[in-house]
Amino acid sequence: MQLKKNIATSDSGFIFNPSTGDSFSANPIAAEIIVQLKKGESSSSIKKIIIEKYDVEPNQLEADWDDFIVQLKDGNLLEN
Repeated sequence: MQLKKNIATSDSGFIFNPSTGDSFSANPIAAEIIVQLKKGESSSSIKKIIIEKYDVEPNQLEADWDDFIVQLKDGNLLEN
């Protein structure tokens, strides 16, 4: 899974899709996921980073991960 290359992001969690003109705002954990996706990290690697860096339970991360990936797909932010 990769973020589209033309997606613009900022450290503050702002996400912009120039293809559609849509913009989104991400919380710190979502912004970290976006950063790691842009680096080309795998899903399992990103989850490990999130668990080590933030106070989140693995089970909660799994549930939130699935929801966030659906949001990224709905926002047309991921490569097919």
